Amino acid sequence: MPIFEYACRDCRHEFELLVLPRDTAAPACPACQSTSLEKQLSISSVSSDGTRRRTLGLARQGAKKIQRDKAHAEHEAYHHHHH
Repeated sequence: MPIFEYACRDCRHEFELLVLPRDTAAPACPACQSTSLEKQLSISSVSSDGTRRRTLGLARQGAKKIQRDKAHAEHEAYHHHHH
């Protein structure tokens, strides 16, 4: 699917938009209806060793945070039920 990321030059709203070949009208910002848009480079459209390492690193950081939050919740639940 041709999904593009845009940033509105007028209100700075960032959004994704499905753009089909049959669409002839210029895309508009869903927040302010401006057509003064800047197409953004999305991580998925840029593939290199660096972007893959960065994406993997961010995923690992997210997984560590989830594990810390889960361990903290389990610790609190244990102490709440045993006191």
